[in-house]
Amino acid sequence: MHLRLAVATDAGAVAQLFHDAIRALSAGDYSSEQIEAWAGVPEAARWRDRIADQNREFWVAEVDDALAGFCDFEPDGHVDMLYVSPDHARRGVATALLHQIHESAASLGLTRLYTEASITARPLFEKHGFLVLESQDVNVRGTPLRNYRMEKKLQPEG
Repeated sequence: MHLRLAVATDAGAVAQLFHDAIRALSAGDYSSEQIEAWAGVPEAARWRDRIADQNREFWVAEVDDALAGFCDFEPDGHVDMLYVSPDHARRGVATALLHQIHESAASLGLTRLYTEASITARPLFEKHGFLVLESQDVNVRGTPLRNYRMEKKLQPEG
């Protein structure tokens, strides 16, 4: 597995992975209506803008030159997105991406990470030391979806 910062030419593959991951991996946790609202239609332009945003680190994981997962991380400790391809689920991709986020957080001297995890992602984040602060229902394209505000306190280096 190889981790690297995303580039604009990754946008199409990222858009498709996002769409596929939600449809395949979250179907047991959300209704078909919720899946449709959340996954939407793969739009490369939206992802190109996110990748180009200088106020976030956007990492991709590759396995055998194929996109296996991605995450984006904001300098205040917000883990905004973490998705893994259905073909690479439960093979350490999300863990590797979270380790990269921890390295980035340490280099910034952060004392906490936080996220809004889906029902599907909550066990992964809990496994890596995140605690649930509260559940919440968010509106995605007119459809309510349950997720969890979570945080992890970090040890300062030194």
